[in-house]
Amino acid sequence: MSSSTSSSEPGAAPSAGASAAARWARFVRAFAVTAAVALTGALTLAFLLDPYDTGHTPLTFTEGVRPQGPRTAAASRGRDPAFRAAIFGNSHVQMISPENLTAATTTPFVSLIAPGSGPRSALLLLDWFLRHHPRDAKAVIIGIDDAWCSADPAMPEPNPFPYWLYERSLRDYLVGLMRFDVLEELQRRVTFVLARQPPRARPDGYWDYEADYTLSRHDTDPEKRAKLAQPASFAAPNLTGRYPAAERLEAALAEATARPAVILVRPPVYHTALPAPGTPEAVSDAACRDAFAALAARRPRPALIDWRRDRPELRDPNQFFDHSHYRAPIARLVEADIAAALASLR
Repeated sequence: MSSSTSSSEPGAAPSAGASAAARWARFVRAFAVTAAVALTGALTLAFLLDPYDTGHTPLTFTEGVRPQGPRTAAASRGRDPAFRAAIFGNSHVQMISPENLTAATTTPFVSLIAPGSGPRSALLLLDWFLRHHPRDAKAVIIGIDDAWCSADPAMPEPNPFPYWLYERSLRDYLVGLMRFDVLEELQRRVTFVLARQPPRARPDGYWDYEADYTLSRHDTDPEKRAKLAQPASFAAPNLTGRYPAAERLEAALAEATARPAVILVRPPVYHTALPAPGTPEAVSDAACRDAFAALAARRPRPALIDWRRDRPELRDPNQFFDHSHYRAPIARLVEADIAAALASLR
């Protein structure tokens, strides 16, 4: 009988392979625990520091947020109790000045626009504003451009948007915090809340894009007039008779506790961006206008301001940077119409 002891017998020393496997298992467990602790710590820190000033944190910090894009800054602006009315849409209503509307109506306005966005994000920002102003929302101005006339119920956005920041679900918000760009923002947030007088994003959200176009020399581009003279390209006409964005808007307004005046604005376009009469595009455009006019008429205080029609101001190429981005003089006229509409609804 051999005097050697089998490695399978009790008390036998483990083999080199078994030792390596045990060490690897311990490393994996330690790594998993460390990662979980680090993730939990980062999530807790992000929740408490509230990098975009959503109000979810139990802590109190300096009002507002650092200068940043409107897609994230709107979280702070939309819940600011200093405002009672808001403007929603994209760059097609970006030139509407909340300061001018405030002066004309005595109701404090904030701009919650997001350039390059569509109705899906506008509806989410509208919900955010109305949830945070359930009793004091006086008016909402909504820019209704071509994107609102689509038949696609998914309402896809042309550019990324931080939906998680505005969702009603706290779980969705917490999941959204687990992003690399949030970790980057945490550093800036610490600097902002610790500074005595930190630079702050403009509270009312106004962003005058004239300076951007001027810096790019777009306003002096010799080809601009030639481009404006050419008809704009159009999206596929919607002849279905259904407008999912209008349906979602009406449902959102009906669900809200607040009952503000609702002003729907079809923003100005250069006259060559209007569809030719008798074309499918013209039929689609008229049907969409009628759908939103009917929505406005069903509201307690209805108003539809239609600047998407041929008028002398929209034939001046000096007042447009491109087919759908107009200059300040046009914006002032639209603001006057909005102020007059609000006055008539009182």
